[in-house]
Amino acid sequence: METSYEKSLETAQQWLTPTFDTDTQNTIKDMMENNKEELNESFFKNLEFGTGGMRGVMGVGTNRINKYTLGKNTQGLSNYLKQVYPGEDLKVVIAFDCRHNSKSLAKVVADVFAANGIKVFLFSDLRTTPELSFSVRHLECHAGIVLTASHNPPEYNGYKVYWTDGGQLVPPQDGELIKEIDSLQFSDINFESNESLIEYIDKDVDEAFINASIENGSFDVKGKDDFKIVFTSLHGTSITTLPGVLEKAGFHVTIVEEQAEPNGDFPTVKSPNPEEPEALTMALAKADEIGADMVVGTDPDSDRLGIAVRDNDGNMKLLNGNQTMIMMTKFLLDRWKEKGFKGDEFIASTIVSTPMMSKLGEAYDVECKLGLTGFKWIAKMIKDFPEQTFVGGGEESFGYMVGDFVRDKDAVTSTLLACQIAANAKANGSSFYKDLIATYVEFGFYKERLISLVKKGISGMQEINQMMIDLRENPFTTINGSKVIKIEDYKTSMATNPETGATEEISIPKSNVLIYYTEDGSKIAARPSGTEPKIKFYFSVNTTLESKEAFSETDKVLEDRIDAIIQELKLS
Repeated sequence: METSYEKSLETAQQWLTPTFDTDTQNTIKDMMENNKEELNESFFKNLEFGTGGMRGVMGVGTNRINKYTLGKNTQGLSNYLKQVYPGEDLKVVIAFDCRHNSKSLAKVVADVFAANGIKVFLFSDLRTTPELSFSVRHLECHAGIVLTASHNPPEYNGYKVYWTDGGQLVPPQDGELIKEIDSLQFSDINFESNESLIEYIDKDVDEAFINASIENGSFDVKGKDDFKIVFTSLHGTSITTLPGVLEKAGFHVTIVEEQAEPNGDFPTVKSPNPEEPEALTMALAKADEIGADMVVGTDPDSDRLGIAVRDNDGNMKLLNGNQTMIMMTKFLLDRWKEKGFKGDEFIASTIVSTPMMSKLGEAYDVECKLGLTGFKWIAKMIKDFPEQTFVGGGEESFGYMVGDFVRDKDAVTSTLLACQIAANAKANGSSFYKDLIATYVEFGFYKERLISLVKKGISGMQEINQMMIDLRENPFTTINGSKVIKIEDYKTSMATNPETGATEEISIPKSNVLIYYTEDGSKIAARPSGTEPKIKFYFSVNTTLESKEAFSETDKVLEDRIDAIIQELKLS
């Protein structure tokens, strides 16, 4: 039987042909002689599209981000666009973030489109992902591409495809595109650019996006003059847009200068991910130095935001994505309620996010739609239900979207919204944190936690697969002393009551996600990441909160409950 390495070697030898440049061939020859493990990792499979497009380590090989893997994607997309829009003058827009090689790879992608007779709008320098999503419809393009690996480590890059509606590719387009790409050989890529079809864009589109962000994310609130914000871009792209948006909206912003320079090495943080508390260390220190009310940090392509606010003792407290999402959604619903609901509104979230979103929907008599992880599914909801009005929505992984002018998570407009909520609360003698506690009293206290286990390489992928197999084939009947009352398996599209054996079909598209529900209201979800070598476990527990004064005590009860669940699942 042929080994994994032998298969990788066979694939690698196909790259030692004139289709590939000399540098690529020399690198492969060196791996063959000196680093067989790296050669195996580079060629053992093809990079695949996940929840956030295609991401991977940069380098040579089919399992790496390089001019050939991205060129093949782009050739396939060019062919596909011509099939879907026959006879039309096709247009695409391309953006890129601060990562190493993003600018040069963006030009490669532009060249392939132009070589195929497709008009290209290419940002002259780095821009945020939400601006790319906005630009697809603003420039009336058929598709959009952003070169980014979001918050992945420095060695990564990625390729996100946006469709005509400004949202990321979803079924059936994604499957049809992948089929087209898979049918191609690397020799089929046309790299011979028609430069006359490439138009560089910058300030005019920037201004349109900034104005749209302020229009959709601004509300008549008090307290802006007396509200201090510390902002860090974590060496990412948001520095090009976000400070200007906040200042134009009337806020005073202090920038963490040490992290303001875009830099693909992200030199001052272990990870440029606002989900990680360590990433905001410098911003928190600056906030204490100047007595700021709020800290905001965004990831490299500015689609995720992390915030910290003053707690009841005046200390800076990092909030998780679920908490931020709840406060943003409640604020929007309150404002929509003031002007009068029409009855066609909806909010949206994901199956692994806090169940409190559905509670809010029930309380305001507004539908809460749930989808798989990834904002492409929320964008699909907007496209699939044009008769309904999207208010706002988010997911636990620090992403939120205000209205539908951007069809992806948007840290620019969401930051503006969060700052207004906090400034208004302070002006009313409260705070963002106190209002969050009041929301728990009103709707129930939901507490969530995420554990991500990193499993790299071929062995890591196998380990993750085995963990999911074990959870399916040996299901828990009780968790932390509470009976399991439902198991949702999104891979089989079936929900099962383990006690009675009764089943019902799940209408959401198939995905490798497993969710346990227990009698005491606990929810435990397991999901391999679609963009990183990780398996993620999501925990949600809840109870009633009798009063604001009981918050700390009740918080401890829920914290202990999550600890006990994690210990029982042997994840600690």
